[in-house]
Amino acid sequence: MTANPYIKQYLMTAGPTPVPPAVTQAMAAPMLYHRAPAFDELYARVLGRLPAVFATANPVLAFTASGSGALESAVANLVRPGTRALALAAGKFGERWIGLCEAYGADLITHQPGWGARIDPAGVDRVLEREGHIDVVFGTLSETSTGIVHDIQAIADVVRRHDALLVVDAVSGLGAARMLQDEWGVDVVVAGSQKALMTPPGLAFASVSERALEAARALPGGRYYFDWARTAKSQAQGASPFTPAVSLFLGLDVALGLIEQEGLENVWARHELLARAARAGVLGLGLELFGDPDERSSVVTALELPGDVDGGRVPGILRRLGITANGGQDGLKGRILRIAHCGYFGAFDILTSLSGLELALDQLGHDVDHGAGVGAAQRVFAEAGVLAAA
Repeated sequence: MTANPYIKQYLMTAGPTPVPPAVTQAMAAPMLYHRAPAFDELYARVLGRLPAVFATANPVLAFTASGSGALESAVANLVRPGTRALALAAGKFGERWIGLCEAYGADLITHQPGWGARIDPAGVDRVLEREGHIDVVFGTLSETSTGIVHDIQAIADVVRRHDALLVVDAVSGLGAARMLQDEWGVDVVVAGSQKALMTPPGLAFASVSERALEAARALPGGRYYFDWARTAKSQAQGASPFTPAVSLFLGLDVALGLIEQEGLENVWARHELLARAARAGVLGLGLELFGDPDERSSVVTALELPGDVDGGRVPGILRRLGITANGGQDGLKGRILRIAHCGYFGAFDILTSLSGLELALDQLGHDVDHGAGVGAAQRVFAEAGVLAAA
C-alpha cells in the first residue's frame, strides 16, 4: 500500500533528530578534498567551536563514527584487562558502558539501581568506598531510554574525592542538558552529532582532559583508529589523522553557528521549557511520567502508557499519522512512549506530539479528553510568552 503523500512527516525521536534546513543545504555543497586548504579552514573552525558546547578548554577530538564510537574510544583508551572500572547504569545506554568494559576485559563493578531511577551520588560514594581503588567510572548524562538526566555535577564531586577518572556519555545530553565539563571536573565527555548538535549521524567527539590523556598514554596499545594521542597530535597540526566525514563537518559548522547565535544558556532554557510543556501535557491527559523525572529531564519525556491499551501499537499508529516517535526499549517495550525535545525542536513539535498521542490513545479505546494534553502544554508556552516569538 502506497503511503499517502499528503501526510506530512514529523521526526519526533531523540536521535537522529530533525536537522535544520540550513544544515542540510550546507551538506549539499560540492565535495571538498580533506587535505585541501578549504577543508583545513573548515576543520579548524569546527574544532575551535566545539569546546564552547562542552564548556571546556580541552581540545575536542573528532572521529567519523556514531556516538557509540565515542563511547568505545573512551574504553579503548582507558581500559585494559584488569583495569578496575565502575559502570553506572540505569537504562539501555548506561548498560552500553557495561558491554564495552566487558569487551575490553575490565575488572568491572556495576551500580544498577534500575531503569527509570536517577543515579544517587551517595550510592556511588558507597560503592567506591566499599570497592576501594577504582581507576575509572563511566556514567551517563541523559539516559534516553528512560528520559532521566543524571546529576553529573554531584557524581563528579564524589568520583573526584575517590581519585578516579570520570567518563560521561553525553551523546544525547550535550547541548540539551546543562553540562559544564571543566567547572564540574569531568575528565572525559563523549558525544555524537545526531542529537542536540542538529547534524546527521556520523561524527563522534571526545573532550579529554590532560589527566585522562596522561592515563591513556600510560596504557599503550589496544587501539588504533580511536587512539586519542594520535588524534590529538594530528588535530594540533590542523589535520584529521584519517579521512573525515567532510559533508558532516560542513553541516556541523552551520549547526554550531546556530547554537552560537542562540547562545548556549538560551539553548538550555529552550530545552527546559519544551520539557516542562511536555510533562504538563502528559499529566493533563491523566497519564503518569515514567521513572524519576525532574527539571533536569530536558532531553526526552518518557510517559507510562495506560494499562487499557496495547502500548506496542502506539508507535505504529503515530507513524500512520506521520509522526515517528520512540516507544520503549527492551523490557519497557509497549509500556512507555518517549516524546523528544532534543535539538531542532520548538513549541509546535511538542503540541504535535501530544495531539498525535491523544488521537492514538483514542483509536485504541482509551477514554481521552481531546485537547487536554495539548491545552496543558499550550498554557506552559503561553505563560512563558514563547508562542509570540516561536
